[in-house]
Amino acid sequence: MTEQSFENHPRMVPLYHYFTFTLVLALLVWSVVRLVTDFSLDRAMVVVLIVAVVMATYWARVFALGVQDRVIRLEERLRLGRLLPDDLGARIGELSTADLIALRFAADDEVADLTRRVLAREFAEPKAIKQAVVRWRADHQRI
Repeated sequence: MTEQSFENHPRMVPLYHYFTFTLVLALLVWSVVRLVTDFSLDRAMVVVLIVAVVMATYWARVFALGVQDRVIRLEERLRLGRLLPDDLGARIGELSTADLIALRFAADDEVADLTRRVLAREFAEPKAIKQAVVRWRADHQRI
């Protein structure tokens, strides 16, 4: 497995992100063109079916990412509760889900300092938190 870093941590599945999307988009365009050029109820229903498949695929992805975010939030709260000094441990609840998701990449020995900086609102966005990580803690189980 390639060593994970900020530059390569987003997970892309080419068959899902590129091939499937392109295939469904082409099918949708083709079906709409056929519907417009030669309207029929059957063709209209095919367009409705394709739109329903697109929506179902989108929501399945959103729901999976939502569950993943909840699991990461729980894991990171438990990890931070174990690693942070008492003054920071008492403030774990102040961290947003986005903060916790970004902090998961920080190695155990740097997470306290990075958490202190996050709580001081030093970072404008979660991407900046990830960029501040010096020793990357890989997450190969992302969805």
